[in-house]
Amino acid sequence: MLSDRRLFLLGLGSASLAASLSGCGGAGAMRAPGGIAGGPHTIQGGFPGIGFADWTDRQPEYLLYPSDEIEVATPTAAELTRTVRIGPDGRIALPLIGSVMAADRTLPQLQQDLAAAYASQLIRPVVEVTLRQAGPIRVWVDGEVRTPGVFEMVGDLDAYQAIIQAGGFAPTSRPDSVALIRRGPGGSRMMRVVDLRPRRGEVVALRRGDILFVPRSTLGELAAFFTQVRAAMPIGFSYSINGSNGNGYAQF
Repeated sequence: MLSDRRLFLLGLGSASLAASLSGCGGAGAMRAPGGIAGGPHTIQGGFPGIGFADWTDRQPEYLLYPSDEIEVATPTAAELTRTVRIGPDGRIALPLIGSVMAADRTLPQLQQDLAAAYASQLIRPVVEVTLRQAGPIRVWVDGEVRTPGVFEMVGDLDAYQAIIQAGGFAPTSRPDSVALIRRGPGGSRMMRVVDLRPRRGEVVALRRGDILFVPRSTLGELAAFFTQVRAAMPIGFSYSINGSNGNGYAQF
């Protein structure tokens, strides 16, 4: 199992590769409408193979995370009801069925998984899953900041405050062209470019699992960076499993 820090360092390695591939504003650079880099614009079609969805502020359905505390109730077999905390590997342990992947699933999805698992053990495998307490809320800050990493949100946190937690912008940064990547409805990934210049930029509230990427010169390096990690969307936890077995996917 990989730690958050090690996973994030792998992401930094991809970012370094992206920077070397892109140079200083090559042909891959994206510009917002009107020819001005940055601004609150959705990136559409500029990064082939990544497939960002249209931006929406609608809240996606809640996904379970490690450290979340849930109640797994079995009304037809009350003695099996348990309150459990999702482990760092994304799994929970339950009587009769053992270890089950819970992270990266909605509550209805987990209920279906558990009902199927209990089908061979119970005559009426009815399962009800309730979120009792959410675990830590984390965001990722990468690129041209002084101390990139994973940061826990304490209360409300906006994008500029997250940059401050990451040590502030590096001298080589483009604070007017910061990419915000977010999980959208249905597990899609969305991206928009925000202006976070002090006293001139936007106030953008962050959500759990958001990624802020601060480019060095143009968004061309961002395209290369996310080409490297297009199969992964960090959402605040780390577990490594075979994506082909239907149980999840590896995080970078």
